[in-house]
Amino acid sequence: MTDSVLAFADAQLDASVERLAALMRVPSISTDPAYAAECRRAAEQLAAELAELGFEARVADTPGHPMVVAHHDGDGPHVLFYGHYDVQPVDPIELWTRDPFDPWIDTRVDGSKTIVGRGASDDKGQLRTFVEACRAWKAAEGRLPCRVTILFEGEEESGSTSLEPFLHAHAEELKADFALICDTLMWDRDTPGITIGLRGMAAGQVTVRGPSRDLHSGLYGGAARNPIQLLAGILGEMKDAEGRVTLDGFYDGVPDTDPAVLASWNKLGFDAGEFLGEVGLRVPAGEAGTTVLEQVWSRPTAEINGIWGGYIGEGFKTVIPAEAHAKVSFRLVGTQDPDQVWSAFQDHVRSRLPEDCSAEFVTRGPGSFAISLASDSGPLTATQGALDAEWGKSALLGCGGSIPVVNSIRSILGMDSVMVGFALPDDNIHSPNEKYELKSFHKGIRSWVRILGALGETAGFQRAAVAA
Repeated sequence: MTDSVLAFADAQLDASVERLAALMRVPSISTDPAYAAECRRAAEQLAAELAELGFEARVADTPGHPMVVAHHDGDGPHVLFYGHYDVQPVDPIELWTRDPFDPWIDTRVDGSKTIVGRGASDDKGQLRTFVEACRAWKAAEGRLPCRVTILFEGEEESGSTSLEPFLHAHAEELKADFALICDTLMWDRDTPGITIGLRGMAAGQVTVRGPSRDLHSGLYGGAARNPIQLLAGILGEMKDAEGRVTLDGFYDGVPDTDPAVLASWNKLGFDAGEFLGEVGLRVPAGEAGTTVLEQVWSRPTAEINGIWGGYIGEGFKTVIPAEAHAKVSFRLVGTQDPDQVWSAFQDHVRSRLPEDCSAEFVTRGPGSFAISLASDSGPLTATQGALDAEWGKSALLGCGGSIPVVNSIRSILGMDSVMVGFALPDDNIHSPNEKYELKSFHKGIRSWVRILGALGETAGFQRAAVAA
């Protein structure tokens, strides 16, 4: 059955590329109000196309740029597919080979081809792979193997201001068994990846205050407390010599990396020396006894992102400053509680302050919990089997950062997300001459054909019980 769908997708590749190009020609730059009409045009174009494929589709207004919402009946589980149609600005325009909104095919020396233009990879090419897979299923089999809801956002590149209010307002309509998100990377050109973990975050600023005013170091040096020295020492004590974070209770809820997942990472051929060497380093700074991939994908961190105080202008001023400041962030894993971690940081600082000094803390918005998907979950197992069938291999990947929509879907809709993407690290996302490999595009369509088919055959799957 899937063979006929794959055959249609193959035969339609040129037409699929042209449909991608047509969407890329719409300059849907969400952050610039001058392009508001173009964002709406992109949304209307997608909604009309989905309606032609048999979806019940509409353009849904928000206080910002509109959403595209579409529904299609089908057997099997109910999936919510998320993507975004908006793009980044194109500056600096002089670095583009051609007009960024006039996409073109570039043939490289080795004969491989890329689709070049703004939005090729992020995220128009990615969302197009899924739409084309749905097209192939409808054309070849007259149906979709899953019940599908689609949500295309128009503000992802400008802060997603309208997303969470929209999810709250339309929660019952958008809830499904799980979400599918295609805004992530492959491991390499021949190895697709399923991202199974995203680290959470707690972050903010600390200000340490000492003397009532800036002091002359010749008059007060040695007797007066220096807030910069004090803060630097306190922050330096956040890690021990083995790279472990010293905050009380910091490792509560931190799991050991699943041995099966760790074994799959060890097979990726990752070169830690090359990874650090690209940025002029050689020695890993994370926890002793963990691999570099663990350190960036599945272990928590404590980082000082900025520190300042006193006189930092031209020349020299012998001053003892009245206060010092630092910005600090923590990447979280497992069930680490961002509020608890930030509270532990506050206690760490306050417990080390002399009685005549004080500290003030400001958080960087609400923290976020880490997201993880069990490596043996039904949707993930089906997805990995489909990718293995298409590519010959696949990989379970971690992610050192976070994807805000995944947290939003989990907290508001109570759903886990399966994250599969076909972009590559060198796709120049957000940069001039953004590109998407034609191989990624073609096999991405074929992969979604297989994934939908595999999910449709997953019996008895129940929506994950995630606390909303």
